[in-house]
Amino acid sequence: MSVKTAIHAGAILVVTLDRPEARNAIDAATAAAIAEAMDRLDAEPDLQAGVICGAGGFFCAGMDLKAFAAGERPHAGGRGFAGIAERPPSKPLIAAVEGFAVAGGFEIALACDLIVAARGARLGVPEVKRALVAAAGGLLRLPARIPYHVAMELALTGDPIVADRAYALGLVNRLTDPGEALAGALDLAGAIIPNGPLALAATKRILAEAPGWPAAEAWARQAELAAPVFASADAREGAVAFAEKRAPVWRGR
Repeated sequence: MSVKTAIHAGAILVVTLDRPEARNAIDAATAAAIAEAMDRLDAEPDLQAGVICGAGGFFCAGMDLKAFAAGERPHAGGRGFAGIAERPPSKPLIAAVEGFAVAGGFEIALACDLIVAARGARLGVPEVKRALVAAAGGLLRLPARIPYHVAMELALTGDPIVADRAYALGLVNRLTDPGEALAGALDLAGAIIPNGPLALAATKRILAEAPGWPAAEAWARQAELAAPVFASADAREGAVAFAEKRAPVWRGR
């Protein structure tokens, strides 16, 4: 299996890229397996968040160039490159980066909502060094995450940055010691999963989509997504649980 999945704490889907002999590079089979995992995260109500990581002490080297040269296209599930780049899951997803996340590997991390990285890990889009284009989201997402000129430098030189600098730029949420990125990501996911599932889904969608909304429509579009949450049984449960000084019991409705 090129991808392994496991459930942590009953609510976190852990997806491990497991091709260490190929530096966890993405071929067609791996893309299909990731897409299947993302579908599972979206479909199973008990799952509240996901974490994606890599085996072998590194995250992902990107597209499997040998498979690409042989005619493979690592797109799957209507989700684009690696089964995630064009359509990430609706639930929160965290990348746990060790070693390196470069080329399509970095674009997988950028498709996630949060990034936890080990100190010294390298992140970058070196596609221009191979006469390719970082077309799996790198060029679209980077300018929205870091200053424009830094994004341009990364894209045009193809040189990576280390996780420490990415953290300083706000691209990485949390730094860990080497070997501890997955534990750090699970800790971050643990702060997410107690929250209301309807609220999490609406909040993520608003944050992701609002930058593209016309200013005149922004409040109305937000209301379309937020109003059903305020009218939900979960919203009432949250208020009642607060008043009764107990943990809420979410029903997802």
